[in-house]
Amino acid sequence: MLRLKKSLGQHHLVDGRLCRPLVEFLKPQNRRVLEIGPGGGVLTEELLAAEAEVVAWELDAAWAFNLRRRISSGRMTLVVGDALRIPWEWVPEGTLVAGNLPYQVGTAIVRRMLSDGAGVERAAFLLQREVVERLVAAPGSKTYGALSVEVKARATARILGRVRPGSFRPPPKVDSAFVGFERRSPPVAEAEMPAFIRFVYLAFAQRRKTLRNSLGSGLGRERAETVLEAAGIDAGVRAEVLSLDDFCSLFRAYSGE
Repeated sequence: MLRLKKSLGQHHLVDGRLCRPLVEFLKPQNRRVLEIGPGGGVLTEELLAAEAEVVAWELDAAWAFNLRRRISSGRMTLVVGDALRIPWEWVPEGTLVAGNLPYQVGTAIVRRMLSDGAGVERAAFLLQREVVERLVAAPGSKTYGALSVEVKARATARILGRVRPGSFRPPPKVDSAFVGFERRSPPVAEAEMPAFIRFVYLAFAQRRKTLRNSLGSGLGRERAETVLEAAGIDAGVRAEVLSLDDFCSLFRAYSGE
């Protein structure tokens, strides 16, 4: 049995039946699925059983070799590489994405996929439960933040199921959850999306402060008040109560539209 590397955040699922919510969400029959971090191949086997064409992207060469030895399907292509370096802009239109993502890089992978992977139609991942709750959070909740708004600007996201630590080898110290994404058109022009996302993160930069103060720290208090007034948003509220539409109104006021 190959050794699992703590430095790579390797926690492998032990039962493919746990992946059913992910597979049912993706509907991968006769579709190309980019699987990130296949590891021992538990999810890979479920995707192949659902008649998907799998491109398995694995960082650990030893586990990649093991996967090739275990699974000889002609519907699986194996790539040894870092998921943080996936060229998302080259991913063909209509591609599905799946994976049991390492906790330490999971958020970064999701953000890159959403921002650069225009060809990705749907995606589903297994991540730390607390991260998933932030990804799908609604305005006014304790877990709602800039990441929640960034996700909503690119996709419709929902929790597909929860997984206990004992379902992994070795067991992590936290619960995990499956999250599904379905891509949507951005609320502002694509060329303006990077500026929009930076604006959202600025609004949340000082979470406990009002928008007058949090935006004022980056724009100056006077300009912040002008932008808030133009957008029709109370300067005394906090960013955590604003919806995606509210942030779009603020951004348009800020950018002079």
